[in-house]
Amino acid sequence: MPNIKSAIKRVQITERNRLQNKSYKSAVRTLMKRCMAAADAYAASPSPEAKEEVQERVSVAYSKIDKAVKRGVFHKNSGSRKKARLSRYVKQSVSPESSSA
Repeated sequence: MPNIKSAIKRVQITERNRLQNKSYKSAVRTLMKRCMAAADAYAASPSPEAKEEVQERVSVAYSKIDKAVKRGVFHKNSGSRKKARLSRYVKQSVSPESSSA
């Protein structure tokens, strides 16, 4: 346990930031899973409503990833990689006829 006042404060700030980062990371994982689940549901039974839901979930996930990058939770390249993987997964699920060619 630190004895110096500035060190005590740094421990408190580090713990606060750790919890905030954990919250962002968890939210990004959850939103990505929901987006993938929506894409799978659309692939199983395509409909305009399902496609709209997939696009909405992609948008929400992208937004959360961008906010996490802006806050410093993820590195810029890490955020870009997550968005690219999500985009590739959705594209394969939404248009399976183009992926088989």
